[in-house]
Amino acid sequence: MRNVTVATTQMACSWDRAANLDRAEALVRAAAAQGAQVILLQELFETPYFCIDQRHHHNALAAPFDGHPWLGRFAALARELQVVLPVSFFEQAGNTQFNSLAMIDADGSVLGHYRKMHIPDGPGYSEKFYFAPGDLGFKVWDTRYGRLGVGICWDQWFPETARSMALMGAELLLFPTAIGSEPHDPAIQSLRHWQNTQRGHAAANVMPLLASNRVGTEHGEAGTHIIFYGGSFIAGEDGELRAEAGSEDGTILTATFDLDALAAKRRAWGVFRDRRVEHYGTLLQYAV
Repeated sequence: MRNVTVATTQMACSWDRAANLDRAEALVRAAAAQGAQVILLQELFETPYFCIDQRHHHNALAAPFDGHPWLGRFAALARELQVVLPVSFFEQAGNTQFNSLAMIDADGSVLGHYRKMHIPDGPGYSEKFYFAPGDLGFKVWDTRYGRLGVGICWDQWFPETARSMALMGAELLLFPTAIGSEPHDPAIQSLRHWQNTQRGHAAANVMPLLASNRVGTEHGEAGTHIIFYGGSFIAGEDGELRAEAGSEDGTILTATFDLDALAAKRRAWGVFRDRRVEHYGTLLQYAV
């Protein structure tokens, strides 16, 4: 057996950036105290979700991956607690920005970073204003506690993301997120749709999946607001909910998986064996 205990978290964020980082660290410490070895924090937890508005001055929130001002703090935390931390951050790269994630192993080493591939654009979620599409491709990393594949928020709506990482050998799928109400249509309630889509990825790839979302109402500068609904969860390899949060601030969820047993189950189930790759050309086109 190769058991690993994973945790996903959720919290509210304010414009006190130091306090947000402190709260994220506290959640990591609490999750580690519960036995978690891989701990997922939400998307862009350093600040509120600034993409509610289109404001050029928010570009100043970004920082380069090399020499980043606070990723080293979480690397030291991972080393101290002997945990794996995928950490979301706003990356400056030359004259543009990316929505990025650093993968920190349990010895504190930073294994590399991923840039969000799919960038949404809609009322309250104006990410194309801030982020260039990721140019590093999908990523999986060999960590002390397994081979991890990580996407970021909007990536989670695309089956191609999860399947690509599974084909690259991922054993766990992780998605830090920022999703809530739709400012242009309050009747849209996306929580179950959001969960069910990802639970389908878990089931289709016979692989556990963790999602971490933020909570609380956040206001933009132009009067728009989003109610982030939480609902963070851990899905098992059959797509079942192993753990689910409500809208509470500061939630930690944990679950334990035997990665060796899951690897055997994936091989036995046949969904990778029976793929017909010669007929999947339509996936490389926008329309047929």
